[in-house]
Amino acid sequence: MATQIAVIANLVLFSFYIYVNADTPANCTYEEISGSWLFSIGEGGHDNTIDCSSFKPVSELQVTLLFPDVAVDSEGNVGFWTLIYNQGFEVNINGVAYFAFSAYEKSGEKVTSFCDKTSNGWSHPAKGYHAGNWSCYSGKKTLGKVPPKTEYLKPQQQNAVSQMFIPNQKFIDQVNSAQNSWKAVVYEEYSRMTVAQLIARGGWPKKLHFPKPSQVKEADLLKAKLLPEEFDWRNVDGKNYVSPIRNQGNCGSCYAFGTMAMFEARVRIMSNGSRTPVFSTQDIVSCSEYSQGCEGGFPYLISKYAKDFGLVDEECFPYEGKELQCMEKKCTRQFGTGYHYIGGFYGACNEELMKIELVKNGPIAVSFEVYDDFRFYKGGIYHHTGLTDKFNPFEITNHVVAIVGYGADKETGEKFWIVKNSWGESWGESGFFRIRRGTDECSIESIAVSAQPIME
Repeated sequence: MATQIAVIANLVLFSFYIYVNADTPANCTYEEISGSWLFSIGEGGHDNTIDCSSFKPVSELQVTLLFPDVAVDSEGNVGFWTLIYNQGFEVNINGVAYFAFSAYEKSGEKVTSFCDKTSNGWSHPAKGYHAGNWSCYSGKKTLGKVPPKTEYLKPQQQNAVSQMFIPNQKFIDQVNSAQNSWKAVVYEEYSRMTVAQLIARGGWPKKLHFPKPSQVKEADLLKAKLLPEEFDWRNVDGKNYVSPIRNQGNCGSCYAFGTMAMFEARVRIMSNGSRTPVFSTQDIVSCSEYSQGCEGGFPYLISKYAKDFGLVDEECFPYEGKELQCMEKKCTRQFGTGYHYIGGFYGACNEELMKIELVKNGPIAVSFEVYDDFRFYKGGIYHHTGLTDKFNPFEITNHVVAIVGYGADKETGEKFWIVKNSWGESWGESGFFRIRRGTDECSIESIAVSAQPIME
């Protein structure tokens, strides 16, 4: 695999330059992606170190993407596809997986999305966790073409975000006065951060579509009713299957920490606690072309990375909280399989399916919206108060964490998820937090990801 995240920034597609130096600002919906596509595919026979910055097509494949998750090719093969947020899509058909980010041009704060084209992506056998026969491809919509759409990103307030963060005690008091479900405090460590660094802890500002939770099927509702009223992987028959709390620092790498937390716990579960790995998040930040280093990524694609490239232990590539050159060390790799959005595709998630997956297979990686008040959470069952700290230029962000359990308050009956964060043990409830369950609080029940380690 290429040794720098910035390699993707050199991709050239059709006649324009593709920039991928942050979470891609492409903004493409299901309606715009659905339709008939022509995939131009390069020479096969390569391994997963293939460089797709440029390639020469040698074959073509016509694929129709039917909403929301059915793919059909020109030979009648039926497969699966899913949107990946608003950033791109993956197709799995006739034994081959195809993944690419959607195309766009960026000039300053001006972004033009080309939702009927992709950047150069990768195709490889869908089965086998380190199989060969990789090739490059790009896609172009042939029916249902979408006109380019130009949008303007919200300009960063550069002077403000470079200043040291000043805690606003009045805002904290307002949060605590507005509700009695949870407590907010001022964290001393915040005073040593710039506003930009504090924003990075929650993920850099993104334009994401959080779908509403799907309707619950009767069969799933019946399965969920058989589950225990409360469950916590930190204490199952006296055993803790959750890996230690870590701190991502000022790097926007929550997507790596949340996904690694899922894999770490599931290895513990599958080995009955005999294996207790802590996987390298720096390897993800520095080496994954499926993500954008300290500026963002997605648990679905990091779970795909685990299948395609494997995870390494923390000792192999220790975390430094910044973008470093990829270290191509010969370390044992933990591969994964079965990565998917809970419910089957992007937009099919709901509370009951999350509970079923959590109890059956282990902690799950989830994304949710971080608001100003969440950063000051100390304990209780969080819900957004609707208050914003107008003194500081925070924006809604996308943060990735791992759900490890669920329960309900014994006095009020308020339901909650138990969630592992990556902001250190001094934050929240010893590094964890509880958030209101069953109401899609901050979109936490709309996008959940699951994957399994391969145990050998």
